[in-house]
Amino acid sequence: MGLADLVRFALGSFAAAVGLVALVLACAAVATRLIAWRVEARYPAADRSINVESGRIAYLEDGPTTGVRATVVLLHGASANAYDPMEGVGRHLARAGFRVIAFDRPGYGNSDRIAGAQAASPAFQGRVLGQALERLGAGPVILLGHSWSGALALRMALDRPEQVAGLVLVAPVAMPFPPRPLPWWAGLALTPPVTWLLTRTIAVPLGLSYLPSVSVGVFRPERAVENYIEASRAPLILRPGPALANIQDLAGLPAALAEQAPRYESLRVPSVIVAGEADPIVQTRLQADPLSRAMPHARHVVLPGAGHMITYTAPDRLVREVEGLAETMTR
Repeated sequence: MGLADLVRFALGSFAAAVGLVALVLACAAVATRLIAWRVEARYPAADRSINVESGRIAYLEDGPTTGVRATVVLLHGASANAYDPMEGVGRHLARAGFRVIAFDRPGYGNSDRIAGAQAASPAFQGRVLGQALERLGAGPVILLGHSWSGALALRMALDRPEQVAGLVLVAPVAMPFPPRPLPWWAGLALTPPVTWLLTRTIAVPLGLSYLPSVSVGVFRPERAVENYIEASRAPLILRPGPALANIQDLAGLPAALAEQAPRYESLRVPSVIVAGEADPIVQTRLQADPLSRAMPHARHVVLPGAGHMITYTAPDRLVREVEGLAETMTR
């Protein structure tokens, strides 16, 4: 075989490989569209919405219309939507006499992303949700932020203190992460064009295959709550738009935390930090504990043996903490 033959063979093999990859991606793109269609048909997202800058924010609401003890706004964590905290602690708070509003953060559930990758920061999302609260005529409110939205609730209190009467930070992500270099493949995957392609091809089918195990894993070491996937409408993340928003939000969080964490000591709003002693996802010793030192006036509650999903496994305790916070606000 001569050199020309070797070159032709190599080019042919390369073309075949490219064709195979393109075929796999095309099949994955079709699967993604079918999965998204089935998810939207089976799991309707929040059906109320409010106009904000360049888009709409969807939300759920529950609780009494008169004699309201206070208004509590639920901010969901990563990979979730408004139903996640509402079906956990939210319904309990409503039965206890609180007006409860749960937002789909920009890009999740039924909310518009509004500004693409620029919407990934707690600062941007806090501004948009602050506008939504203004237009709903709600405020000052108690913000209950879970996980990723611990950072969001804190940012809203820093930037819009007139709207925030109290903070309940549940298993919060709030403190900067130690710097760690990303492996080359992660850096490649986070390149915007590659991320866009992945969320429209292989990310959603892979997410579907892992969803049952992930939905159990987030509760560890506690037992997963029965019917959690259905109640929280967790499959709503299995759509290209929310999947992309989720990746952008997670990728952008370290820089946002490094920027806002030095300001926490300036906060004077009544606050409580609630964390699980055995949380393997947002470790209390790395997040809630140092946050309590940065906010020495905040009440710090660590639940023995509890994991990350306190909104489902300890809703009554969270209601008591909200009630206690509401009482301090009326003194």
